[in-house]
Amino acid sequence: MSRYYDDLETRSADARMAALAQALPLAVARALSAPGLAAHLGAVDAAAVTDMAALAQLPVLRKSDLGAAQKAAGPFGNMTTKPAHAFAHIFQSPGPIYEPGDTTADWWRMGRFLHAAGVGTGDIVQNCFGYHLTPAGMIFESGARAVGATVLPAGTGQTELQVRAAVDVGTTVYAGTPDYLKVILDKAEEMGERLAITRAAVGGGALFPSLRAEYTERGIACLQCYATADLGNIAYESPAMEGMIVDEGVIVEIVRPGTGDPVAPGEVGEVVVTSLNPGYPLIRFATGDLSAVLPGVSPCGRTNMRIKGWMGRADQTTKIKGMFVRPEQVAAFVAAHPEVKRARVIASREGEMDAMTVQIETESDAEDRFAAGVVEALKLKGKIELVTPGSLPNDGKVIDDQRKYD
Repeated sequence: MSRYYDDLETRSADARMAALAQALPLAVARALSAPGLAAHLGAVDAAAVTDMAALAQLPVLRKSDLGAAQKAAGPFGNMTTKPAHAFAHIFQSPGPIYEPGDTTADWWRMGRFLHAAGVGTGDIVQNCFGYHLTPAGMIFESGARAVGATVLPAGTGQTELQVRAAVDVGTTVYAGTPDYLKVILDKAEEMGERLAITRAAVGGGALFPSLRAEYTERGIACLQCYATADLGNIAYESPAMEGMIVDEGVIVEIVRPGTGDPVAPGEVGEVVVTSLNPGYPLIRFATGDLSAVLPGVSPCGRTNMRIKGWMGRADQTTKIKGMFVRPEQVAAFVAAHPEVKRARVIASREGEMDAMTVQIETESDAEDRFAAGVVEALKLKGKIELVTPGSLPNDGKVIDDQRKYD
């Protein structure tokens, strides 16, 4: 296997800037051809947007903008360069927000990450990302096809069957959320089975150092990527494991949260991404995630910009067990229960798994009466803790992520 996916990964700084000067005006012009994006961008001369300074003058696009546009103008809010029926797939993420998908070569650009993780021809990838409504399963399947690997579309859950399949077909690579691989490995030990998995390509949640170390001890090299349903792959780890390398099909800025202003090099800010995807050319899309630029070039030889990885949320939205929990969901739970004064979601770790506790200010002493409401509002099960009205901190927090990321 070649060390690099293609020559783009090792370009000089001058070559990369020259390519940017050509790619940016095309991306902005494509965006202006989509009525929804044109309305958002306003009067802009695409030909003049040739560098990062010019890009930074354009307005930031947020997830809430997508939702509002889709409510007004259909599935993609007129923000794609072709109609919804012309795409191969339509996906739905919580919100709901609809995302397009296509079957052209590596549409979400996941192949570059899988190649860096050592995945290629001869591998069988057990893809444990969901295939139902959300695009993660197809994102990783598309990447696996790009590097010549075979896919077992396992999806989520049914752990005993996952083990059985992994043994029977000889799975060599796991793809899925970081936590779930441990569940499969532990179940395999319980069943007395030995798996052939030697590599793991994970995303959709934080890969904690202790969990990666456990996988290493079990003979599995585990690397992670940073991707979203709207943008596809944004950045990825290489075997050097020093930060995350920005994908060649996107442009990343780090800006001050709540603004579109780039921060100083190394300063933590919100990740804003411009996609060069011709079908869905999102310009300055704010992810809501925090990160910072990591100086220098990766020891692996890839020369693109590096970021430090996921460092939390610019707002209080938090990913727990691979699912986003948003402040408005907590508010919806409180609104649905008049006897609840306030509520606070705490994200923590139990062993190597995410855990969620919902603290509820109420005079009620019946925890069970709130269980269904928590699941309905947050889409996750968690421990319920009833507390005295007025006892939660008066700090404005409704989601408190207490997990440690270093």
